[in-house]
Amino acid sequence: MLDTVTLRVAFGLVAICVLALFYSVTYRSTRSSYSGWWCVSLGCFIVSASLFLLNGTPVQILANPLGNAIAVLGAGCVWAAGRSLREIRVRWWQLAAVPAVVLAISLADDPRHDIWSGGAAYLACMALLVGASAWELAQLLRVLGPARATRAQYRFAVRAMVVVSSVISGFYLGRTVVFVAVGPDHVVFRAAFGGQVTTLLTMVLLVVVTFSMSALSHEQQTSELRLQATRDSLTGLLNRAEFLRAAQREIDRRPLRKDAAIVVADLDRFKSINDGLGHAAGDRVLTAFAEACQDVVGARGILGRLGGDEFVLLVRGSSAEAVVDAIARRYRGGEGSPMPTVSFGIAAAAAGDDIALAVEHADEALYEAKAAGRNRAVRAPRHDDRPPGVVDGRRTA
Repeated sequence: MLDTVTLRVAFGLVAICVLALFYSVTYRSTRSSYSGWWCVSLGCFIVSASLFLLNGTPVQILANPLGNAIAVLGAGCVWAAGRSLREIRVRWWQLAAVPAVVLAISLADDPRHDIWSGGAAYLACMALLVGASAWELAQLLRVLGPARATRAQYRFAVRAMVVVSSVISGFYLGRTVVFVAVGPDHVVFRAAFGGQVTTLLTMVLLVVVTFSMSALSHEQQTSELRLQATRDSLTGLLNRAEFLRAAQREIDRRPLRKDAAIVVADLDRFKSINDGLGHAAGDRVLTAFAEACQDVVGARGILGRLGGDEFVLLVRGSSAEAVVDAIARRYRGGEGSPMPTVSFGIAAAAAGDDIALAVEHADEALYEAKAAGRNRAVRAPRHDDRPPGVVDGRRTA
């Protein structure tokens, strides 16, 4: 079998080729967060392998601890890549904390004479972070679910990465246990978890996951483009067209309760905010109202921004009037507040209804609320020609 140094050189060359190809072909074309994290991870593993080649030289005292820390940082980037697919942001300190601990332990553990200084911490953290990546991807697979219309290639790529990450994590966990139990010089550790075996396994798995990385990066780019096409860029709510599609699918998919309704909301005298305080202040007001709607409605409804200062909600499972009151309390616009008040129009929604028509009815009720003095909710009648009226005479803020 080839010696460890030769295998590490070969691994470094393969990793450099994969990084160059992945950066040129995948990252530059997709600019996805996932591919970016993988490029950083590959770079960390290349640098770490290069530092380990300096073992046995006068600079080992620094090279070996740095190699441990940078390898752990690379594993952290693998974890961050998995989180990016779930649209969860990773803070810089979350990435830096574990490598910093490994570096400190390695420096304190006689790195001048021992190439395995800090070895237990290094191996355990590698197992932990790669295992965390497998967990993130497994959670993504659960969210996708068998009923979601997701391309088979994407699901296969996620499964492949779960398996590969689990194998690597399990391997490093085994290395940790045997390292602590018998030490790195024991025949069992050398035969099953030594540098040669580790380098060969990592090289094979690196080639295997290259396809999966590309597939996941392209899917993330597609998802981001899809998100941009269906979401309002300021508030993150659905845009008008996507809200109508989503709400129509919802009422066609299953019968709604009697209290399901379309609610159209409009900020009172919003133009005075933009004119008097500037568009940045106006954006903050719109964002605050959108957040209040999300906090109150959550998974019980569908939220959208019709445009300008007008919002729309499909509310199910609770009284529309109760939802309106809760949103108004959470938003807290009114006298003495920098936030403008809000007027609401409500229209019933049931299976078989045309959502676009229900939105029109709610919009008509909204203008009745405006005409009646603003800062109130008005419900549109459902099956007769009576004019809309103020709901229970209540004001919503």
